[in-house]
Amino acid sequence: MARKGRDFIARHGETVFNAARRLQGDVPHTPLTRAGFAQADEMGEALRHQLGARPALTLWASNTGRALQTLAVIAEHLELDWHGARVDARLVEIGMGSWGGRYYADVIDQVGPVIDQSGLLRPAPDGEDYARIAARVGGWLADTDDDDGDRLVIMHGISSRVLRGVMTGQDVHPEFGTPIAAGLPQGSVVRIERGVETIVYLGSGYAPA
Repeated sequence: MARKGRDFIARHGETVFNAARRLQGDVPHTPLTRAGFAQADEMGEALRHQLGARPALTLWASNTGRALQTLAVIAEHLELDWHGARVDARLVEIGMGSWGGRYYADVIDQVGPVIDQSGLLRPAPDGEDYARIAARVGGWLADTDDDDGDRLVIMHGISSRVLRGVMTGQDVHPEFGTPIAAGLPQGSVVRIERGVETIVYLGSGYAPA
């Protein structure tokens, strides 16, 4: 699925759910904390340093408040119009079903560990599995493969790992059955060009998703 242009894929900044250690998943509107805004500023500065002002860059985001807030800050650094961004629900985070919005500690007390050693969330029994994430982000890639030039995509911890895994041809995860890239902290941004990923900025966040 290599494109002609470059893809800058960013993970949104810290939210109030992240700070409270709550499972966020596909909850649509959880605002950024002050740390989250600072992380968005850092990504914006890094992209401005690399791309300059008003770069030829198509803006994309998941349809969540935290992704759109992060994009607003980055777009200001780049002197681009946030209102011109394209939004797609297929870029949203893993759906956590009945675990969504609950405290990590409470779910762990009930069912045991929910995060593996690589920072991947176990799918909830009534939530979304990794194959479905791969199908929807793969559908987005197929539908936008003809996009001209570079683009910036603001999304989430788990869903971006699957998207990056698909785009860079990672090995299929032995348990979850889909390509999954390595985890990155909140506030991170990578560049993918012709299937090769380079870290543009490594964020300061901590949350696995």
